[in-house]
Order: sequence, then structure tokens, then C-alpha cells
Amino acid sequence: MAEISGDGGGFLPEVSNGRGVDSQATPTQITAPSPTPLTVSGSFKEGKSSSRRRTSVRPSMDADDFLNLLHGSDPVKVELNRLENEVRDKDRELGEAQAKIKALKLSERLREKAVEELTDELSRVEEKLKLTESLLESKNLEIKKINDEKKASMAAQFAAEATLRRVHAAQKDDDMPPIEAILAPLEAELKLARQEIAKLQDDNKALDRLTKSKEAALIDAERTVQSALAKASMVDDLQNKNQELMKQIEICQEENKILDKMHRQKVAEVEKLTQTVRELEEAVLAGGAAANAVRDYQRKVQEMNEERKTLDRELARAKVTANRVAVVVANEWKDANDKVMPVKQWLEERRPPIIKQYSRREKKASK
Repeated sequence: MAEISGDGGGFLPEVSNGRGVDSQATPTQITAPSPTPLTVSGSFKEGKSSSRRRTSVRPSMDADDFLNLLHGSDPVKVELNRLENEVRDKDRELGEAQAKIKALKLSERLREKAVEELTDELSRVEEKLKLTESLLESKNLEIKKINDEKKASMAAQFAAEATLRRVHAAQKDDDMPPIEAILAPLEAELKLARQEIAKLQDDNKALDRLTKSKEAALIDAERTVQSALAKASMVDDLQNKNQELMKQIEICQEENKILDKMHRQKVAEVEKLTQTVRELEEAVLAGGAAANAVRDYQRKVQEMNEERKTLDRELARAKVTANRVAVVVANEWKDANDKVMPVKQWLEERRPPIIKQYSRREKKASK
């Protein structure tokens, strides 16, 4: 019966793969003992994987948000820009309305001056009309007097003619004075009456001219009055428009106040958001530093594991070579029955069939 030698290390299973026997060892080799590797716990692996996931997801999201904030695609900034544009539009509308109001005020002042001038002219024209009416009344009285005098002169003329007839009828009477002596004063009176009538006719013509000119002046005054009334109505319309514009200005001022309040609120919100962004940036920087530290540690652990694996391989090779040398030396000095059997062969002979099947499956899986 074969013996297990203690020179080659004996029954030394390998623990690195979690199995008792190295599946890659040859049947003539005894597996060399290897120290337990520095394995990482499952919780640390899970934490590492989760930290990798977090570092791979969260910094990207924070960076996207930070880039969005830097590029100005923040809805708060968009809203602030919109409100600022609305405030600028309202200010421009207010400026235009104020300019219109100033122009309307200037036009209103000019119209008031024109109305005052027209009222002065109307008062003057009314005074002139009153004077012309008084003159017309006086001239009408004079015309009446002239007509009365004319009638009287005509009556005197008729009376003189009657007297002349009487004189002609009584020419036969020798005691009567001569006709020429009687007609001379009457003719002189007739000449004077005719001269007065001619003067009165000239005066009447001049009065007619004056009345026509006054009527023309009255027509012009009526036209000016109508134009003044039209301008006054225009002034009333402009005053109504001015009142409407004042109401619109008040509404715009109220809207401007509301927009200012909203702007202040949005500015406060933006300040808060900037503070939160700074805090998030600091958190992102801190998370990045922690992630970098974790990555450094992970890299160091990987390097140490690789170094450990290389050392384990070299140690296993050295032990295998030493075991081979020891077996060869022992077999040289012993008989055939006392030769050292490899540990792997000895274990396989004593394993139950179930364990052999399991080891075969593991070998196939490892291949």
C-alpha cells in the first residue's frame, strides 16, 4: 500500500479557488500550499459596484444640470428673460404714451391759445357788430328823417305846383305880383331840396355799402365761430383721449409695478438657485474627489491583487518544482512498493463517485 510522504509537503490543499484540490495540477505533482488571498467581501463589492454606478450616473447628471445652467436653458432664467423683455416693452410703451401725451398737451395748449385768440377776435367782432348796428340804427333814423323830409318836400312841390296853377289861372288879375318873383324862391328851395336828396341818396348808398361789408364781416365771424366750435369739439375729443391715455398709463404703471414685484421675486429665486447650484457644485466637486479617491484605492487594490497573484504563481511554481525534486530523490532511494504516490492520485482513489463527478464538472467548467 502506498504511503504519503511528509517530505513533499503531504496533503496540502489549495484554498485560493475555494476547492480542496487544484484542478490544473498534474497527477505526478503534489499541490503546493498557498497563502489565502486578500479577498474582498461581498458588501464591499456591492458598495464598490454601487459607488461605481453612482459615480458613473450622478456626476453625469449633475454635470448635465450644471451645463444646462451654464448654457442658460434654466426655465427660471428663461422666465426672467421673458419678464425683462415684457418690462422693456412696457417701458417702451410707457415712453411712447408719454411722448403722445406731451404732443397732445402741446397741441392742446396751441388749441387753447387759438381758442383764446378766436374768442378775442369774436369779442372784437361782436363789439364792431354792436357799433355797426348802432350806426345802422342811427342811419335808419336818418333815412327815415330824409324820407319824411322828402315827403315834405314833395308835398311842398305839389303845393308849389298847385300855387303855380293858381297863378296861371289868375294871370288875368293885374293886382297880383309877377310869376317870376314868386317862382324864384320856390326854385331855390327846390334846388336845395334836390341837393339834400342827392346827399341823402349818396349817404344811403354808403350805408348800403357799409351794411354789405358788415354782413360779409358777420358771415366771416360766423365761419370763424363755427371753426372755433369745431376746434372746441376737437379739444373735447382730445381731452377725452387724454383721459383714456392717462387711464392706460395708470394701468401700465400698475402692470409695471406687478412686473417689478415678479422680477424681484424671480431675482430672489435666482439667487436661491445660484446658492443651491454653488452648493451642488461643491457637492459635485466633493463627490468627484471622493470618487477619485475610491478609484485610486480600487486601482491600488487591483495592483496589489495582481502582484499577489503573480507572487502566488511564482510560489506555486517554486513549490511544485521542489516537490518534484523531493519525489524524484525519494523514489531513487526507495523500492517500488515504498515509492511516493502523488497526493492527487491518492485522493482520487479514496473519493466517492459523487465527489468525483463534481470534480469532473468543475474541471469541465474551468476548461
